[in-house]
Amino acid sequence: MAYGVKVNNVFAKAEESSESVQVQERAGNFSSSSLPEENKQNDVVVQQQEEEEKDSNSIWAYLANASKKLDSLGVETRGIERIQPYERSTNKTKQLISVIGLWLSACGGLSSMSSFYLGPLLFELGLKKTLVSGLIGQGLGCAIAAYCSLMGPRSGCRQMVGARFLFGWWFVKLVSLVSIIGVMGWSVVNCVVGGQILASISDGKIPLVVGIVIIAVISLAVAIGGIKQLLKVETLLALPVNFAFLLLYVVASKKFSYLTMNDPIDDHATLKGNWLSFFSLCYSITSTWGSIASDYYILFPENTPDLHVFSITFFGILIPTTFVGVAGLLIGNVALTYEPWGDAYAEFGMGGLLNEAFKPWGGGGKFLLILIFLSLISNNILNTYSAAFGIQLAGRVLSRIPRWLWAFVITAVYLVCALVGRYKFATILGNFLPMVGYWISMYFIILLEENIIFRTDAFKHLFTKEFPPESEETEGTSRTIVMAKNSAKNQHYNFEIWNDYDRLTHGFAATASFIVGAAGAAVGMSQTYWIGPVALAMGGAYGGDIAMWLCMGFSGVAYPGLRYLELKKYGR
Repeated sequence: MAYGVKVNNVFAKAEESSESVQVQERAGNFSSSSLPEENKQNDVVVQQQEEEEKDSNSIWAYLANASKKLDSLGVETRGIERIQPYERSTNKTKQLISVIGLWLSACGGLSSMSSFYLGPLLFELGLKKTLVSGLIGQGLGCAIAAYCSLMGPRSGCRQMVGARFLFGWWFVKLVSLVSIIGVMGWSVVNCVVGGQILASISDGKIPLVVGIVIIAVISLAVAIGGIKQLLKVETLLALPVNFAFLLLYVVASKKFSYLTMNDPIDDHATLKGNWLSFFSLCYSITSTWGSIASDYYILFPENTPDLHVFSITFFGILIPTTFVGVAGLLIGNVALTYEPWGDAYAEFGMGGLLNEAFKPWGGGGKFLLILIFLSLISNNILNTYSAAFGIQLAGRVLSRIPRWLWAFVITAVYLVCALVGRYKFATILGNFLPMVGYWISMYFIILLEENIIFRTDAFKHLFTKEFPPESEETEGTSRTIVMAKNSAKNQHYNFEIWNDYDRLTHGFAATASFIVGAAGAAVGMSQTYWIGPVALAMGGAYGGDIAMWLCMGFSGVAYPGLRYLELKKYGR
């Protein structure tokens, strides 16, 4: 059943419940204070809808009618609203298969591979150093993303909606903006790589611009459909895309005799700095998923064990990313010493390099390259889908604009950015992705400390606004206590206040810690536009990027004390 129909049914039941309560109140049976909180919230929404319907000529009425028509076609029209436990799927096996297919398709593609080949070609590292730095970095990033995904089944909220419990009603808008920039940056990368592939396959007959537009349009078409259609498409693409990459290993192996362990540069200090910077880049490839990971678990039952969700996410990202990442390292390393591959990269970028690798197989190789091309669409679909919810968080007016309409706006923005920056792919990738890794590191450490310190039995009494003492004995109280199997301690959240400004945290502690962490990033980052003093001390003319460690450490030290003071003063 479509989401819109379910929500309307809930609203109808809430209205009937409200009328019944009013009758009983007149008879003096009980007071309105015992009315379940969920029904009160639904009554408010119903009243808002009735007010909107009064002005049938308003833009909101037109959008509502359009959403109803799309909903009848199976398009997800639901926005940032929480998925209630009774609305979720009871078929765990089906959900597991869908999300495994999602990760295989989204992570086992060129989006992940595109950063790894920069180890030899941009940072000038030999095979051994790129393997060690790249694989450890991306493995750590997988753990970050996997932990963030745990909030999906627990809360039924999108990742950035759940972040309201850390950053509050207002400050979460800043975090959401950073998240949007991150996923849209990946979309720019995907479009440019896709354009390079089509231009290379056609020997330049298909302009780079055309390839970029094709990627954007197809991604938009699927993202509009919603999460159910998205999961089906991702699962469908997973096997052919990964099979094509398997054959890439086979065809490229003929040139593996050109692999070299030697580093193109001899200066030890520079090598050390470049190793750290490449580590940070590969960490960013996988950790970035932490900003949207829980979006794809909101249909899971809320009693899904944390271990299951963490394991699926960790290995679901790690295995396909490693699979394509190692291929990127090997091909990039060969391009250092094998001139035809090096020339293809210089002319057509990554797309040209892949086309040259598949050239021995003629038309069959081009067909496989088209399958690999589809992996870019897989990744872009997720980005377009999730970024829309971030925009809806920015304000009440923006949240009233349907998700599907925001998908059009997002696509238009990253399409323009891709067209403008299409000839500066390596620069965009090398400078942009580490920046994304910085913020997700701060978000992760704040979330971790909130869960293992403050959401436990020891500090639950401080959440006087979220868990009022007098309401704990009242029947119908909206309270959610998450008790995952094998968890060391219970973690207490009242997820039904996700949209309650008066009971959500102010977010002062998290925001202050975020700013402190940004200071750590500033002194530890190594980019073309800024090299921090600590990064410069790591060695070489450009230093080494260690901002991810410093920003995580700075935020982690600041948050516990600030959060305790916030809870003591405000009770939320």
